[in-house]
Amino acid sequence: MTQDHLAPLFAPLTTLGGIGPPVVALLKRAIGGERIIDLLFHLPEGYLDRRARPTLKAALQSAKPGQVATLAIDVVRHEPPANPRQPWRVVVTDGTGFAELVFFHFTRADLMAPGAKLLVSGKLERYGSQITMPHPDYVVPATQPERIPDIDPAWRLTAGLWPRQVGRAMAQALLRVPALPEWHDPALLRRERWPGFAEALRLVHAPTEPPVGELLETPPRRRLAYDELLADQVATALVRGRIRMRAGRSMTGDGALRREALARFGHRPTRSQERAVAEIDADMAAPRRMLRLLQGDVGSGKTLVALMAMLRAVEAGAQAALMAPTEILARQHSRTLGALAPVAVAALTGSVKGRARKAVLAGLADGSIKLVVGTHSLFQKSVEFFELGLAVIDEQHRFGVDQRLLLGGKGALTDVLVMTATPIPRTLLLTQWGEMEVSRLTGKPAGRQPIRTTLHALDTLDDVVEGVARKLAEGAQIYWVCPLVEESEELDVAAAEQRFASLRERFGEVVGLAHGRQTSEVREAALAAFVAGAVRLLVATTVVEVGVDVPEASVMVVEHAERFGLAQLHQLRGRVGRGAAASFCLLLHEPFLAGTARRRLTLLRDTDDGFVIADEDFRLRGGGDALGTRQAGLPGFRLADPVAHEGLLHMAHRDAAVLLQRDARLESERGRAVRVLLRVFERREAMRTLAAG
Repeated sequence: MTQDHLAPLFAPLTTLGGIGPPVVALLKRAIGGERIIDLLFHLPEGYLDRRARPTLKAALQSAKPGQVATLAIDVVRHEPPANPRQPWRVVVTDGTGFAELVFFHFTRADLMAPGAKLLVSGKLERYGSQITMPHPDYVVPATQPERIPDIDPAWRLTAGLWPRQVGRAMAQALLRVPALPEWHDPALLRRERWPGFAEALRLVHAPTEPPVGELLETPPRRRLAYDELLADQVATALVRGRIRMRAGRSMTGDGALRREALARFGHRPTRSQERAVAEIDADMAAPRRMLRLLQGDVGSGKTLVALMAMLRAVEAGAQAALMAPTEILARQHSRTLGALAPVAVAALTGSVKGRARKAVLAGLADGSIKLVVGTHSLFQKSVEFFELGLAVIDEQHRFGVDQRLLLGGKGALTDVLVMTATPIPRTLLLTQWGEMEVSRLTGKPAGRQPIRTTLHALDTLDDVVEGVARKLAEGAQIYWVCPLVEESEELDVAAAEQRFASLRERFGEVVGLAHGRQTSEVREAALAAFVAGAVRLLVATTVVEVGVDVPEASVMVVEHAERFGLAQLHQLRGRVGRGAAASFCLLLHEPFLAGTARRRLTLLRDTDDGFVIADEDFRLRGGGDALGTRQAGLPGFRLADPVAHEGLLHMAHRDAAVLLQRDARLESERGRAVRVLLRVFERREAMRTLAAG
């Protein structure tokens, strides 16, 4: 099939007949695109059933407010408004009773002259003993019933755009869908009772019967969702395969540096740490570039695994760099690695200036510095490596993809290891991180304290403050995290400053404040004072979510915990339990919580498994805060729903793997059809991979 065969799908909306520029402009805004395929992929959010055709007498007796009905009526008379603020009323009858059609903007006088026989369709309301229909959706001559659909799709609209305008455009768009080869296995279609691609679009946009059951679970919707998910998974697998084939360098060593580091560590690595190290070793030994994601729960020991990989690079004669998103986290990594590594660890952050900075830059350029930890400073043009063998990026979701690639591009054959302490739901692993191999750390290293999590209504705040007073008297260090307020950083800061003022008045100079609107110097000073113990009660926003390591901190208070994502609460809780003292996490919430909010907080109270929490958070919020950053569902998906179609995603993942195992070049009959699928869903990178061989 040639690309031209698909041209009708990618033609502009302006090629549709009878749709003027103003409507095209509104359509573009509503559907988020300007092509026919963008319109076809703008799926209805529901359906209105207009098949009910009661008499006015029957409607008066049984109609419920808001019920949609189609009425066959005669116009009796018009009742113009006494003033512009009142509606225009048209009295109608069908011989069994009377009703009023109500218009605030009346423009249909020619069609609705007294004596006219009409079909009108819309929502019925009861006004006293009178049936009214405010602003009918359809008003057509009684001789043209075909102009009112039995089942009317409800598409997402924009101001000024009417459903019938979308319907007219959609009817033409459906006629433009070409005959396409079937890219699914026939057995799958039979088992799932799925229609073909074009028929699925027709059944979704122009059904003759209302859908039965959950809208997203109907066969046409599941078929279209699976089309998109399969295209994504095949594309991801092709790109991953290309990455695996990239030339790299085989890095092996005698293990001497790693043995010395483990001796300094003093504990045997956990089983999952050993497994992750072995997986990374295999990647680094292979003659291709590594791109691996190391995900581990809070306190699972990712830093030790990263150090083992970095020392392997040094043993092989190369350099290794670790990039952290904040200066305080970079300093923490520098201290940790410096205490364990048998070779010197340099630091390169924004605060390293003058002669010290020049010395680090010279050491990286001539190869005398083997290990370096830094922030975004590492990928500035002025930084040159002699031979960068491994780039480790911590908390990757806080960096842009371009920044990650820039560091990986500092060496021609650089391996890349990405770390995150935010457990990633399985659904996101398959869609947004699918090009990476994944290592997962489970469990916690020896010495980690369990954290007792408790729930407290905000009307017991005085009791919580008294408990904080007792812990301070015992010498404890405490975090007090203030709430998210209406997604507004300014309001978040105001809440933090207000709580800081009240606690400072009670406890004095031991109370500090850290938030994102402070200058970096002021914020870093507050965090440093907490690390040093000069501040023992730190009031903060979520700036302490990652990168603050204070083993003496044993209490975490989170105010209005119901406003945070589960994954974010789990991250905050992980700031304590790092020392020898028993640790506590107090989640303060509104006295009366809705069912979902209570279920979320109860789950956090009852489990400390970050992977269980991340998966549940994803289901409850649809991916809205799965990585601690606001996002709506799965970016880039138009037909698939991340929660409702999770099972389809895993099915598509397996299907893509089997397909490419049998037909890596997509040259079989089904393979050629899947190439069409990739073009329909515009997976260009995958198509380039196929073209490049």
